Formats: sequence, structure tokens, C-alpha cells
Amino acid sequence: MTTPKVDVQVVSSGIMADDVLMLGDSVMKAAKIPAQQQLILQFGSLRFSVTAVSVPRYDGLRIGHALARRMGLASGTPLRLQYRPSTRTLSLGPIIGVLISRDYPSQPDKPFGSITLFCRELVDACRSQGAFVYFFTPAGIGDKSGGVEGWVYQGGWRQATLPAPDVVNNRLTSRKLENKSSVQHFLNEIKQRYGAQVFNEKFLDKSEVFEALRHESAVQRYLPESHSLTNYATFKNMCSRYDSVFLKPVRGSLGKGIIRLSRTGLEGWTAAFTTSLGTRKQVYPNLQKLYSAISGKMKSVRYQIQQGLTLIENGGRPVDFRALTQKNMSGKWVVTSVVGRIAGSQHYVSNLARGGTLSTVKEAVARSNMAPSARKVVSARLHRAALDISKGVDEHIPAHFGELGVDLALDTSGRVWLLEVNSKPSKNDNTPLNEGKIRPSVRMMIQYARYLSGF
Repeated sequence: MTTPKVDVQVVSSGIMADDVLMLGDSVMKAAKIPAQQQLILQFGSLRFSVTAVSVPRYDGLRIGHALARRMGLASGTPLRLQYRPSTRTLSLGPIIGVLISRDYPSQPDKPFGSITLFCRELVDACRSQGAFVYFFTPAGIGDKSGGVEGWVYQGGWRQATLPAPDVVNNRLTSRKLENKSSVQHFLNEIKQRYGAQVFNEKFLDKSEVFEALRHESAVQRYLPESHSLTNYATFKNMCSRYDSVFLKPVRGSLGKGIIRLSRTGLEGWTAAFTTSLGTRKQVYPNLQKLYSAISGKMKSVRYQIQQGLTLIENGGRPVDFRALTQKNMSGKWVVTSVVGRIAGSQHYVSNLARGGTLSTVKEAVARSNMAPSARKVVSARLHRAALDISKGVDEHIPAHFGELGVDLALDTSGRVWLLEVNSKPSKNDNTPLNEGKIRPSVRMMIQYARYLSGF
């Protein structure tokens, strides 16, 4: 990543022709850009014929106002630059397009609702690394793959027509939006036509992940027994083997719809249902009655049935861990953070949306009921598991992932278990946002985008 970074200066079109670029003499020499010759300027999907003019004692880039408008740029924007002599192409960028579910044009100070602060953090991080970022929704995708209606931050949020990006970070939070034909057509088109890269390009189903990882010897030890719940025989078999099992919606998130089943007495079972207000419990005299009660839900929701685990607790509250793994500037998986999540007082799931609280791994383990002899190597085990699982998902599931939220648990002996893998990890679930501070996870995402785009 030795591409030079230059500051863009926008000049009035009356002073400078649109097909001319003025570049600092030292930059042109370092990048071996020929002066006074026709070149192709590339900025995302934009291609434009220009002539580069050398400017002594200057280390920036001057472009005309009309061209800057087509590019969506304002004065003072830092960009990376590289020249490919074989195609006589001068590339500026990278352009990172962040695909989000919705925007609120009537709220210009907070156009992305609760994720606006994260988007602003991305803008600041991109400026420091010489990347250009914009944000767009499925509604901003037009009929042509070469242009997008998106949001840029230039002293304030504003909408603009922008070239299709070099890299798309898919942060859609809705499967329905992600599966829209316009979205899929756009993503496929920019990959094929412009060589764009799209990461985190699909949601993961729980059953898909566990099925894929069964074939990966390095992660088998982390997998609780799990099956797709399609019939009573599977249900009865799992309940006969374990004193507790979990039913998890295959496409669920934020702990919604999880049912915990626990044996009570010789034949009785208690079902604990997650609700927004806490846990609702129902007792059933036998397995047949319990299965009849939940089989109605199975008509509209696909469930995975999973072995119940004796997880560590903190004051009677279950504890689990969210590891954020990301690909770095070399395209390799690394663990960016691991945090403990302690369930709320009325819940057995730890999601922050359900009243869970964050903790360091060390604090969560120190206050838990884990055997003291097992505590020393816990952090290293969690890191190793998160890396192995991320590599396994990457290898066995045919999609491009650049970051994953890996939810892990520990039993009282210190053994690590996989709960689920999330391909759209929340930026609030690892380290809290602080205005003006750029978190390592955000910096890493941009470094990976630069790796993908060659900048």
C-alpha cells in the first residue's frame, strides 16, 4: 500500500478546462505519469479522457469544477493515486460505497438514524487514509450501473449523483432488501463491468453455518450438536440425549424467537420464550404436548435445534462473547476485538437489544462460576476459535466476507462453544462509539477495502 495520497483542489471551470488535471511535479515523477499526454482518468465506474499537466513545487491535484461535480468531490478531499502505464490509466480512489437499509432525507443532521455517528466515523477514517466513502440505499440504485444516488459528508451531509464504487460494504439489515432484484442486479453488474468488489454480500443462516463447519476439522470441537428441526423424530432424539436444548430461528437475529427447553421431572418440560419484556415460561407434561405447542410456529419459521450447554454465569446471568474478526490490509483474517456480554436480569440471551451489558473478557470470566484452574488461557482460546471459525466460514460458504461477528460461549470447564456467526455485525456490539474517535474496527475495514481495490 505505497500509493501516494494527494489533496484535491477544485478550480473554477473558467480557469481550467475539464479535460485537464494539474498534478504536483514530485507526484508525477514518483508515479511515472507522463506529462502533456492523453490519459484515462478512472474514479470508480467513471472513465474520462484527460491530459496531466505538471506543476512545480506543488504536491496536490487540481481539477475543474464540472469534473469535480461528476466525481462528487469537494476541495480538500484526500485521495490515493496510481498510474498503470500498460493502459495509460490514472486511477484515483478508492471509492467505498456503504450499502445501508434506509435514509431519512428530512433529517439532514441525522440522515441515517442511529447509525449516523458510525457513518461519520467512517468518513473521518477514510479522510485519514485517502479513501472516498459514500452511503447509499437500494432506493439510490438507478437503472444504470454506472451511477448511484448517495450521501457524502462535505462540511455536512448532502446527496449527490456518484460513480459506482470500487468496493461495496454491504450493511443491509434486511434480507428482503438484500434479495431485491434491483440490488442483486446492481451488485452483479458492477462486479462484472467494472471489477468492483462486494464484501459481506449475504446474510448467513444458522443451519448453513453449522452444516458448512462440520466439514472443517479445525472447528468441529467448537460445535454443539445441531440439526434442522423438521420432524418429531429429530426433536425427540435431541430431547432424549440432553437435559436442555435450544430452538433457534434459522434466520433470527438479536436473540429474537429463541426458545429454551429444559427437562423438569421424569417426563415434564419447561419452555422459556424470549420476548421484548423478558422471558415467558410454560410447563408441558410431556414431549408430545410440547412439540404440538411449538409445531404451529414451525409452519412459518424454520428452526435449528441445538444441544443445551452449561455456560458460565455472572450472578446467575448467562455470559457469552462476541468476537469481531476482519480481513486486514493483506487480506488475512485477524481478531479485532472480543467482548463479554452479560444477559439482562429478565433474559437468557445476552444481546444488547435485550438489555445485555458489555464487559471485558477478563472481568466476565473473573466474576463467573468458571473453575479457577480453567481461567488463565480463556482469552487465547476465544481468539483461536474466532479465527478458526472465520476461516472455515470463508472457505466453505460461497460468498465474500470481510468481517464477521462470531458469538462464542464458555462452559464451566473453560471449553469454547460456537453459538452463531453474523455476517452483518453491529458496530455497537464490540466497542462503543465515541464522537471524534476512530475505532480499530473502522480503520481495519478501510484497510481491507484498499487491499481489495489495489490502493
